[in-house]
Amino acid sequence: MISETTARQVAGRRWRSSRGVLLVVLALAALALALAALRPGGTAQDLDPTSPSDGGTRALAEILKQRGVRLDVARRAGDAAARATPGGTLVVTRTDRLTPTDLGTLQETTANLVLVTPDRHALESLAPGVRRAEPSFEETDVPGCALPAAVAAGRVEFGQAQTYEVPSGATRCYVGDRFPRLVEIADGGRTVTVLGSAAPLVNRSLAEEGNAALAMNLVGARPHVVWLIPDLPEPGAEGGERSLGDLLPFGVKLFFLELIVAVALAALWRSRRLGPVVAEALPVVVRSAETVEGRSRLYRAHRARDRAAEALRAGARERLVALLGLPRGAAADPEAAPQIVAAVAARTGRDEPFVGEALYGPEPVDDAALVRLTDLLDDLERQVRQS
Repeated sequence: MISETTARQVAGRRWRSSRGVLLVVLALAALALALAALRPGGTAQDLDPTSPSDGGTRALAEILKQRGVRLDVARRAGDAAARATPGGTLVVTRTDRLTPTDLGTLQETTANLVLVTPDRHALESLAPGVRRAEPSFEETDVPGCALPAAVAAGRVEFGQAQTYEVPSGATRCYVGDRFPRLVEIADGGRTVTVLGSAAPLVNRSLAEEGNAALAMNLVGARPHVVWLIPDLPEPGAEGGERSLGDLLPFGVKLFFLELIVAVALAALWRSRRLGPVVAEALPVVVRSAETVEGRSRLYRAHRARDRAAEALRAGARERLVALLGLPRGAAADPEAAPQIVAAVAARTGRDEPFVGEALYGPEPVDDAALVRLTDLLDDLERQVRQS
């Protein structure tokens, strides 16, 4: 019976010590699932006008052709800029694949630009004054602006979208809490339209709400459209001044986020809990004499006669202060040293310099001097007690 109870107690202690780690692991797993669910899926065929996949835009391309709009697909920024005509439309997708040279080439074109979910560098180069704000998870929204393409489309389903901070004078459409998902600005003699979600263009959601109308009005408003979906840059191509965050894959960012959360949870778990002091049984009871002897051996091994002498003098001063009726804090107060020395000299009949050297004197020169100091302090304390 005794062994069964002991086993149960051991199992309980193991559970209490490990449940914190288990909770941290479960929290990290839940966080990983949540972030994986929020991560936008993507394939190489996304936004490709020749792709019939869910993320492709072949349906939109066929509709534009049926309406008489000529659609040219370009795989290089230079090719797209050469095909774009003044006053025409140049749709720019997958801007993360564009090099600084590509962005410079697109800056020089006079065609109207439609930027689909552009990254920070593309915004700086092609949409001056427009900056990324915060993601929006509101599925659908109404235009809330006078832009003809948005007014004709009405309610549009965006899904997860990027919002933008815009300069004064810009057209702001589909504003969520604070920032718009669709922006149009004037840049010289052309207009630049920034769309914060690819959902209104892709095959999967083209038939939802007013998505098809918005896509056709933005892209097919003019008779000639050049659709740029750049291939991956050649190995060794210039990378530009991209930050570390731009270069890190999503999985690496997720790993570091989980690591930070794990450290924070572990710190909270291991931190001292507020509350009353809990008395715990000591694992081993050691006699005070053994503790003193052990510390003495450490002092001797390191030849720390200064610390040993100061420990002896501090203890003697505290006891003498209590015997003399002085304030307890005077023992550690250097300014009270003359008062203590004078009181001890008066009670013992010793000279004040002698007493001062005993209570506040220099470090003993050797172990024999340390032993003599111990005897002297004991003698002074005995005389004060007996006086």
